[in-house]
Amino acid sequence: MARRTGSASLPLHGGKAPAWLFGRMVLLSRAILGHMASEHGPDEVLRRLSDPFWFQALGCALGFDWHSSGVTTTTCGALKEAVRGNEASFGLWIAGGKGRTSRLAPSEIAAACETTGGDGDELARASRLTAKVDNTAVQSGHQLYHHSFFLTGSGAWAVVQQGMRASDRTARRFHWLGEQVESFVEEPHAAVCAESRGEDVLNLVAAESAGARDGIAALARETAPDQAAQLLELPHRHRLIASADIQPRHLEKVLLSTYENPPENFEALLGVRGLGPKTLRALALVTELVYGTPASTRDPARFAFAHGGKDGTPYPVDRETYDRTIETMENALRGPDVGRSERVAALRRLARLRDRAVQA
Repeated sequence: MARRTGSASLPLHGGKAPAWLFGRMVLLSRAILGHMASEHGPDEVLRRLSDPFWFQALGCALGFDWHSSGVTTTTCGALKEAVRGNEASFGLWIAGGKGRTSRLAPSEIAAACETTGGDGDELARASRLTAKVDNTAVQSGHQLYHHSFFLTGSGAWAVVQQGMRASDRTARRFHWLGEQVESFVEEPHAAVCAESRGEDVLNLVAAESAGARDGIAALARETAPDQAAQLLELPHRHRLIASADIQPRHLEKVLLSTYENPPENFEALLGVRGLGPKTLRALALVTELVYGTPASTRDPARFAFAHGGKDGTPYPVDRETYDRTIETMENALRGPDVGRSERVAALRRLARLRDRAVQA
């Protein structure tokens, strides 16, 4: 994937997608996915979804304003409905979603792998780790509430998930692309998008946090639970715990688990049940005091924009044109091979003409 730089500042607006619009979003998503899967293959669909600018553009094409509230959750929801019943045809499966639906991801991944023959356990592990990293190992105050896991018949995967910070109602979106992930715990993201970059962020997946990760894992392996109280005699001036509200009983509970079943490394530690943001933040601080290995406070967000609400800006959705677009694309998919190829070629020519007009 080509290297991209830049940012877009989009203010957040509220609102919900009306039923008439969501139904059309599903139909247009189905047509778009059909063309893309046919022309480029399902793995390329994942690469596009992992690009935050392409994903935002897709949401706009589906009828959301550029600052529409819920563009992440509603776009992913429309894509999931679009492939429902057509997974084998598209070579694409989508698991998870918003709120409680996100917890269905492991079972939905397992069901998909019964068809694809993929490694359901490994893909479910990727699903859990991506969520644990963005909710616990990267701390900017944003609690995950949306997790969509995309997979193909070849076993390729991508993740689009989002967190919300209750204090100021800001959102943060995380993009992952499996083929680019060399390590789940070191610079694993395809992109992290936010309204603004944070100043007090704990980033344990930064490359410069390697020493802290090793130290935290060692501390978890070697520290007996009865030492937890001693570990918590920490200086309140330290920035890592300025707002953490550390609870000793949680730390002791985790240390009991890790002492009995020592984690091999930091990635294994993340999989420990009950390890939450506050406990990991406490371990990061203690590790710095014991080993002198500070964790990074560099915000991983590289693209800054919010996601927000349909308000008819710059103009209300033209339903007649929207329906005509769906019909045109569906007819292209249903047509004979030769006719369809000609239609696709025409769409490409139209895109080239549009690009020339924009550059003129």
